[in-house]
Amino acid sequence: MKRKCVVTLALVPALVLSGCSFAPTSRPPTMAIPASFKEVPNWTVAAPSDTVGRGEWWTLFKDDALDALERRVVVSNQTLAAAKASYDQARAMVREQRAAALPTVSLQGKANDAGTFVKSTTSSSSVGSGSASGSAVTSGSNALSLGIGATWEPDLWGQIGNTISQAKAQAQASQGDLLNATLAAQGELALDYVQLRGIEAQKIALDQTVADYARALAITTNLYNAGVSARSDVLQAESALRSARADAADLVRQRAILEHAIAVLVGDNPSTFTLPAAPWSRAVPDVPSILPATLLQRRPDIASAERRVAASNAAIGIERAAFFPSISLTGQAGSEASGLGALFDAASTVWSLGVTGLLTLLDFGGRSARVDQARASYAGAVANYRQAVLTAFQQVEDQLAATTVLRTVSEERTAAATAANRSEQIAQNQYRAGQIAYSSVIVAQTTALSARTGEIQAVVNRQTAAVSLIQAIGGNWLPAGSDEAAGQPATPEDDPATIAAAAEAKLIERPPREEPRAPKVAP
Repeated sequence: MKRKCVVTLALVPALVLSGCSFAPTSRPPTMAIPASFKEVPNWTVAAPSDTVGRGEWWTLFKDDALDALERRVVVSNQTLAAAKASYDQARAMVREQRAAALPTVSLQGKANDAGTFVKSTTSSSSVGSGSASGSAVTSGSNALSLGIGATWEPDLWGQIGNTISQAKAQAQASQGDLLNATLAAQGELALDYVQLRGIEAQKIALDQTVADYARALAITTNLYNAGVSARSDVLQAESALRSARADAADLVRQRAILEHAIAVLVGDNPSTFTLPAAPWSRAVPDVPSILPATLLQRRPDIASAERRVAASNAAIGIERAAFFPSISLTGQAGSEASGLGALFDAASTVWSLGVTGLLTLLDFGGRSARVDQARASYAGAVANYRQAVLTAFQQVEDQLAATTVLRTVSEERTAAATAANRSEQIAQNQYRAGQIAYSSVIVAQTTALSARTGEIQAVVNRQTAAVSLIQAIGGNWLPAGSDEAAGQPATPEDDPATIAAAAEAKLIERPPREEPRAPKVAP
């Protein structure tokens, strides 16, 4: 018992030192953040989030078909399924590293049966007769043992703790990757969808133009047959008609490609997926303004980059701990006996406690090189984080400029289309009255067709810019802690909303975990 107390007292320094860490203090990288965006310094628009579910930004387009497709993305998209698997793998790694901080307990049993075999012989003789006899002698022993042992390596230098911290940060980065992939897939679907509906609108306009060109060809042919019009007028009318038909056929091709892309995004086979034609919603949502500083807290890719900085910081502490000795504590208790009945007797009990230490004395700079590698990896992670921030601001500035300019472009395109349509009608009337040549009609028709398709494309471009701007600000404009959307509690796990949507679809399981810290920014 005295020895046992001595060993127990020897563990006290180990327990006191356990938890020491050689990792540098983790500080998120800082960057100078402007007070406003350059392209729209006073970005103030009506916030439409009061009637929109948390993160369900696509509902602003007021299109039921788009809403249904967006709900399918988070459930069936295979890219998101792969990102979800990576996230699950990272979470499992956290559990594995946590288990390494606890003792390992094992149970061992053994049974031996050993013996020897000895053969002996005797002989006697007499005149005329003889005899011999032999006998076999066996001897043996049985040995039974049953024991339970435990091994524990106290985290004296924080190596295990930093490994756990690294795994947590990597899991949180993986979650950010999943959120970013979700936002990217939802945005890509919305972009493909509005372009497809825009092509359908162009096809309707072009089909009407084809019908008008066919009537013009019929009129010109009748005039030619009556000797009023020239043969060249008929050929020009036929050329315009066939060119319009070719353009209409090409729109069918473009729509098919977009339909195939949408099928893959929602996890369907393009060979079996069909998206019925539907009226085009020309709604262009107003994207609520955000402060530049809050952009860093909304973008999942920036949060992921910041968590990788934290993981690289923990890796430095892991490598530094290699300069210090590792200590393992072992203990074992059991029983040994020659028979099963005596195996659990007190007299058969044995126990042992031990301490093992290991220190590398010379490795010719190997440990120092690994520390330098960890520091270089940290520097790279910081650079990647800062690049992610710069890219985020670039994307927001780009889409703010596009949103502002395209509003004017759309207004001018609409006015141009109205004027071109009127000019085409006047030219046709003048030609029928014999006041102008048919070449003037062709010019007016071509201008009107270009103006009509340009007006439709301008609205599509505005919708595309709105989607891209929403992606650039992180897909969710509700302020942190807001409870506005659909009465949902504003928990960190529900911001951005793709987590909530995916959780409802049973794709993402929301486990208890440490939340990624919001990046700190310099004023």
